This record gives sequence, C-alpha cells and structure tokens, in this order.
Amino acid sequence: MINQEKIDRINFLARKAKTEGLTEAEALEQKSLRAEYVAAFRKSLETQLDSTVIVRPDGSRERITRKRPNKSDGVKN
Repeated sequence: MINQEKIDRINFLARKAKTEGLTEAEALEQKSLRAEYVAAFRKSLETQLDSTVIVRPDGSRERITRKRPNKSDGVKN
C-alpha cells in the first residue's frame, strides 16, 4: 500500500522535474516511487474487479472472469 507521503513525494519530484530538473538520484527515486504506485494501483483494481458481479435482467448474478489474452491481441501480462 502506498501512503500519502509517497504520493506527495511523487508529485513534488514531478513538479521539480518540470521546473528545474532532477538529479540522477532523484530520477531513480522518482522511477522507483512511480513503479510502486502503479503496482499498488493495479492490485487495488484487481481486488475491485474480483469482487464485481454482473446482475442480469433475469436476476442471475455472474462474477467477472479474467480474459485470457490471445497472442494476436498484443496484450502482455
């Protein structure tokens, strides 16, 4: 789970990158924080989708299942 301090740091580094640029260490920190944020976002979305249910007009309920990507889709796991 990513906390508000880390989100604030991501935003600070983004603003600094636009205005004055980042040092090499700051750029690495930014990359690491962004990767952590994206991982947390994906995990949260997966959890939400795992608990999502489609209610059909007849009242039946169906859980959403994961789509298996086709090789032709160009989708990576």
